[in-house]
Amino acid sequence: MLNEKQLKEKLAELKSDYVRIQGDMDKLEFVGGRVSSAEEQLIRLEDEIAAINKRIEAIENK
Repeated sequence: MLNEKQLKEKLAELKSDYVRIQGDMDKLEFVGGRVSSAEEQLIRLEDEIAAINKRIEAIENK
């Protein structure tokens, strides 16, 4: 199981991925590309970020 530091590192990584994919999606929309795959990735990342935030909160509230 990951400790708090590892969870925060993973959270930073996920947030970075989210911002990158969001930028890619904006570019795809601009050129009329297909964005459904990027949207699916963003939803998955949002779920992962929420889960990690809950785990960090649980650790901090012990």
